[in-house]
Amino acid sequence: MGFSTSDDAAIYQLSDELALVQTVDFFPPVVDDPFSFGAIAAANAVSDIYAMGARPLLALNIVCFPKTLPLSVLAEILNGGASKAEEAGFVIVGGHTIEDKEPKYGLAITGLVDPKKIVTNATAQEGDELILTKPLGTGIITTGIKADCVTAETIERVVAVMTALNKRASEAMVRVGVSACTDITGFGLLGHLWEMARASKVGARIKLSQVPVIEETWGLVAQGMVPGGTHRNQHYLRDIVTWSPQVSEDARLVLCDAQTSGGLLIAVPAHKSSELLALLGKEAWRIGEMVRDGEGRIEVIP
Repeated sequence: MGFSTSDDAAIYQLSDELALVQTVDFFPPVVDDPFSFGAIAAANAVSDIYAMGARPLLALNIVCFPKTLPLSVLAEILNGGASKAEEAGFVIVGGHTIEDKEPKYGLAITGLVDPKKIVTNATAQEGDELILTKPLGTGIITTGIKADCVTAETIERVVAVMTALNKRASEAMVRVGVSACTDITGFGLLGHLWEMARASKVGARIKLSQVPVIEETWGLVAQGMVPGGTHRNQHYLRDIVTWSPQVSEDARLVLCDAQTSGGLLIAVPAHKSSELLALLGKEAWRIGEMVRDGEGRIEVIP
């Protein structure tokens, strides 16, 4: 499919009926519990497969691990990853480990898809409605975790968000038939939306009041608990996003927040959006729409 549209995974067509989907992702811990870290990393990696409308088949572990930590920690990380693989229905068939000063974990995953049913980020249409399947704020909250200023309840909440698979959302969008999709990770909601809009040669309008945000995020932003990646995202988008004066600086940071294992952002024809939302229930929010703009610019309104 090429590199020009910054799509979420590589596609290699084997026949008229079958194509391989390939992706890889790994990163250092975002939470202290090793099992949760492994589960988050696996859910994050397989999300790229789901964003393409594909089914994960098998995976290889990627591990960096220091000699200074007990192997029991590594075992828990791998168990966390294996638990998500089992839930998602793919098999981890091996992997590779190297010594490093900081633990890192992730997966290289191969999936399968019917070439006629591939969902890319480059085919959104003017008038499509935008559906998001997870709340924002994971980057800000995990930054707060590192600073030891997040409650146990908030940690439990954000871990639940990050370990949730995008499997059901992916299956629902394939069933309904949507225009385009991407998953929300390090470039934040607006960064990934811009990739979709630019590739599709349309613009986008986001309504802040309709965007789901983990509640504790707002207090942490007010305290300055914002990751560097979020600030970089906002700076990068300075000439792309038009902000309504009523949108606060804190809200702008949240919309640019660098996510870990975020939700799917789906562009769906307006006449199909109610069907998709009905299938997803409480796990989806209508947050905006695609508009006419050949340069992919984004407008954010209150």
